[in-house]
Amino acid sequence: MGTSRFAILSVFSALVLHFSLTMSDPVQDSFLQCLSHLSAPSPPISGVFYTPTNSSYTYVLQSYIQNLRFMSPTTPKPQFIVAPSHVSHVQATIICCKIHGLQLRIRSGGHDYDGLSYVSDVPFVILDMFNLRAVSVDIENEWAWVQSGATMGELYYGIAEKSSKYGFPAGVCPTVGVGGHFSGGGYGNMMRKYGLSVDHVLDAQIVDANGRILDGESMGEDLFWAIRGGGGASFGVIVAWKIRLVPVPETVTVFRVEKTLEQGALDLLHRWQYVADKIHEDLFIRVVILPVNRKDHKTIKAKFVSLFLGNSERLLALMNESFPELGINSNNSDEMSWVESIIYWSNYVKGTPISVLLDRTPQSRKYLKKKSDYVLVPLSKTDLEGMLNTMMELQKPALTLNPYGGRMSEISECETPFPHRAGNIYKIQYSVTWKEESMEAADHYLNMIRRIYDYMTPYVSKSPRCSYLNYRDVDLGVNQNGHVSYEEASIWGTKYFKNNFDRLVQVKSRVDPDNFFRYEQSIPSVRNYVMAE
Repeated sequence: MGTSRFAILSVFSALVLHFSLTMSDPVQDSFLQCLSHLSAPSPPISGVFYTPTNSSYTYVLQSYIQNLRFMSPTTPKPQFIVAPSHVSHVQATIICCKIHGLQLRIRSGGHDYDGLSYVSDVPFVILDMFNLRAVSVDIENEWAWVQSGATMGELYYGIAEKSSKYGFPAGVCPTVGVGGHFSGGGYGNMMRKYGLSVDHVLDAQIVDANGRILDGESMGEDLFWAIRGGGGASFGVIVAWKIRLVPVPETVTVFRVEKTLEQGALDLLHRWQYVADKIHEDLFIRVVILPVNRKDHKTIKAKFVSLFLGNSERLLALMNESFPELGINSNNSDEMSWVESIIYWSNYVKGTPISVLLDRTPQSRKYLKKKSDYVLVPLSKTDLEGMLNTMMELQKPALTLNPYGGRMSEISECETPFPHRAGNIYKIQYSVTWKEESMEAADHYLNMIRRIYDYMTPYVSKSPRCSYLNYRDVDLGVNQNGHVSYEEASIWGTKYFKNNFDRLVQVKSRVDPDNFFRYEQSIPSVRNYVMAE
């Protein structure tokens, strides 16, 4: 995906002087003039520049706010939104933000759980990538280029248009943006077979803090390593990714089985812990655990949801051998194509056309909070029972358990910044959603999820207690307006990256020494902060 380069750096110094002399003009006019000077004349950047006085500003801002907690009147709003339709628009926005002293937030799909891609407490600009969403698939060479503003659904649809024999290992939510998903690691229901999304990234195109367009070769080995799981927004604006496609069978099999406590859910959960990470790598069995209120009692519902890369006959033989207690048979499992399984996992009704993957709007938006953990040792039946009792007491939070093992155990934890590989049995996602708008309601539900998270402390990873970057959680710690010491940042940084955090700091310090790309959990630069010995 070649792109023309523009002489940004050659006029940078002159523009700094020019705009310092014209600051008496309205900031809006000055900023737009800067953008126009530094970007390609066609398509004009003025057509994708939004200010609070623009009639489309609110629509553009809210279209990709996926967490209603950050859609309130009191939520800080950007001074401007730029929705680039050309890479020169990205270059210009970076340089003009530097000139005008504005922070830059980069949004691809808006699924950042804590809103860090579109909210800041200091004056800021959103670079909204939704116009850069091209997908180009080359089946013969088994790769694709996909721009960061594309959704996972658009990528899957683009692959399926060309072939039913290829897929890509990534998330099951079709409205998630490619840019954030890939740069945080990117996992999905083929991870036990193929690993993460970043394990299949072949090349990338990034615009750095100096406005330069770099590819995998010109950015260097260290930066290419860092953006594949280290959170791209700490290092630059990733415009596009080249990915390696993976083979999938023309027929896959899925199942969804629900059991309550009265139907043996506790025993099944206990058994699942000993099966899910060791069973054949073609099989992925997720468990979603939900507290349920019946008329006369409280209970737990455990949903076992699966993707098997093969036909029903193979699946049933495997389940009968390894996990017969779940009772999978031809009546509660279905064969379909791989792309149809994406729709199935997204909870669309059977028969929904695959064109639904092109819908960039989620089926619903809620107030929400998420957290995560990793489990290295199975919980005893007694400990599981205590966990379920706590969930029933709290009533609201749900837990999703995603098994590891397979290919995930074969890749070194330093191969990419994502370190959660061998030794992990499963990952927990804690989730709470609500509909009430008040701050009192938010505090109530946030307290609920923090209580179940605290309860689980003895049963999860330790030193550090690890978390998944793409389940962004500011409870782990934040940088104050981007300014934080190495020691402070390492508190949350080692939870996401373990020992890879130090290498990420070193890369950041080289490629963005002035810490232009910063946010509440961005990697710090040691040029500005003293690194611990």
